[in-house]
Amino acid sequence: MDKPSPTMERDEPSATSHRSSERPTLKTIAFMTGLGITTVSRALKDAPDIGADTKERVRLVAKQIGYRPNRAGVRLRTGKTNVISLILNTHEEIMGITSNMVYGISEILADTQYHLVVTPYAHSNDPMEPVRYVLETGSADGVIISRTEPDDPRVRYLIEHDFPFATHGRTDMGLVHPFHDFDNAAFAQRSVERLAQKGRKRLALLAPPVGLTYYTHMMGGFSNAIHDLGLDAVPLSGIDIDRALIDIKAGTERIMRARGRPDGIVCGSGASAIAVVAGIEAAGLVLGRDVDICSKQSTAILPWFRPEISVFNEDVREAGRELARAVLGHIEGRDPATLQSLMDPR
Repeated sequence: MDKPSPTMERDEPSATSHRSSERPTLKTIAFMTGLGITTVSRALKDAPDIGADTKERVRLVAKQIGYRPNRAGVRLRTGKTNVISLILNTHEEIMGITSNMVYGISEILADTQYHLVVTPYAHSNDPMEPVRYVLETGSADGVIISRTEPDDPRVRYLIEHDFPFATHGRTDMGLVHPFHDFDNAAFAQRSVERLAQKGRKRLALLAPPVGLTYYTHMMGGFSNAIHDLGLDAVPLSGIDIDRALIDIKAGTERIMRARGRPDGIVCGSGASAIAVVAGIEAAGLVLGRDVDICSKQSTAILPWFRPEISVFNEDVREAGRELARAVLGHIEGRDPATLQSLMDPR
């Protein structure tokens, strides 16, 4: 038998298989649309001198073939990363915030050249570290931060370095910056009013940690309503919504077994409300009979858990959308005072 020649021993790849194995480029889109590479590039950048029909055709083809710009190349050409960094404390995942916020931000970024990168940091670590890292490495064009403090060093640092950002929460520094926040003062005030309507007279607040801005807002709304309605405030000493759920349960049980216990509790988060209910029931009390709860929730779970709990909803997905719009506006150079929003409790 004749030995096969070298050209018979292997199959030459077809033009189709070769093209499908390569990453789509501007040249690919140009070939498929019959346009020049420069026109394709400018269409994808939404250049004003390119017609709307051409832009739509280019974007449709780019989407169909899965085109993604090479970030390294973009950075070399423009100095931009096309990345937005969402810097989140790992505790926020426990509170059910992360996924909904990521969805909201991603919805807004989907129609832009920007990509979202989540940068987590541990609760015990310095919150300045991930912010410094992003700026020093140039790994993003803008950042979103949360868990703001009244005098927040991260905000001061970002403003001093003229770096685009938005905060989930406000500060009290006299510095104008982009933010989105939930009106925690209104939440606490309306929660007290609801509990008062149920005949509750001795109320307690399970608040955020003292150092955060929204502690000040929530405590202010709670205290004002207590004063206005002539009710009594009962301290929940030793626990806040950042504590482990087992500690919140144990602390609630201890307080509910003591003299002068509250008959109404305002909870600053949905997860903490579940632990509070467990503590109430461990103390032998009945929710809705001996004590009532009004809580904030970021996911619609509490009414399924205990229908007796009165709730206000914080739409974290919408918060993500607002934060994305704010940081993009800051990147575009818009006035920070126009990039601020406050969500009303519902």
